[in-house]
Amino acid sequence: MSDKKIGVLFGREDTFPWALIERINNRNEKDIVAEAVKLGAVQMAAPSGYRLIIDRISQDVPFYRAFLKNAVLSGTTVINNPFWWSADDKFFNYALASQLGVAIPKTVLLPHKAASPDITANPP
Repeated sequence: MSDKKIGVLFGREDTFPWALIERINNRNEKDIVAEAVKLGAVQMAAPSGYRLIIDRISQDVPFYRAFLKNAVLSGTTVINNPFWWSADDKFFNYALASQLGVAIPKTVLLPHKAASPDITANPP
């Protein structure tokens, strides 16, 4: 993994995100690489693999908000604040409790079985 991997999280609106990824990568900065965020099951309190995530879609997808909160907890910087949308989130609360040393059951966040109408089933 790159020391400074930048992830862009987006849905069907893909013109700007791909242009941004290309622009970042074309700068050829040492150890900096940008890509579309790759997601599957998310382990609680596990690092996201990204130093920075630029969020373009979590306002429409609760799973993405939970993933981003978990990423922040493990040290990722997220641009658009995922905490703005909800004050009570069990997955994040359990992840926070785990980081604080509270014994809780192992927990995994799984994506929805069917995508919302605004999300394509095909990964970028």
